[in-house]
Amino acid sequence: MSGGTQGRRRDAGRSRELLLAAASDLFAERGFDRTTTRDIGERAGVDPALIARYFGSKTLLYIAALAAEQGDMTPADLFDEQRLHEAFDRADRRGPVPLLQVAVQQLSEPAAQDAARAALHARLVEPLRERFVREGADRPALRAELMVAAVTGILLGRHSGAFDELGRADPGDLVGLLRDTLLSES
Repeated sequence: MSGGTQGRRRDAGRSRELLLAAASDLFAERGFDRTTTRDIGERAGVDPALIARYFGSKTLLYIAALAAEQGDMTPADLFDEQRLHEAFDRADRRGPVPLLQVAVQQLSEPAAQDAARAALHARLVEPLRERFVREGADRPALRAELMVAAVTGILLGRHSGAFDELGRADPGDLVGLLRDTLLSES
């Protein structure tokens, strides 16, 4: 009897992982509002009703996807060269992540909006603000938000099809230009 229980746990864990991975991909591709629980279940290959069972709701699944994206790491500020390269690489591989999308479009669900905003500030804005405080920069919070908004716009614009040169540019070149341009006066 315990072998059956272990099998169910393993299946439950796998189903939860599949739902989380599918949700992360779909939220990145379509955003929170245009992703349905049915879409997530289909992409995961499991019954979408399991979202309620394992996560409670689509909103709580979104929050779990944001947390999984962060992992246990303490983020370097966005203008750390390696971190900026990783942001461009990730956006090129997966498209704009939900964290960036919330910077330009409010979500319809207040709890999802609050969670995404908190994650955006914790992962991107706050590390930059701390950097600017250490450097004695004027208005560090505003400067950090301005830089995160600029990088967000660049990453989203790069994938929108609206900017030919930006879309074709080598990410390494963009990182260098971006750092030179935005950090020259800080």
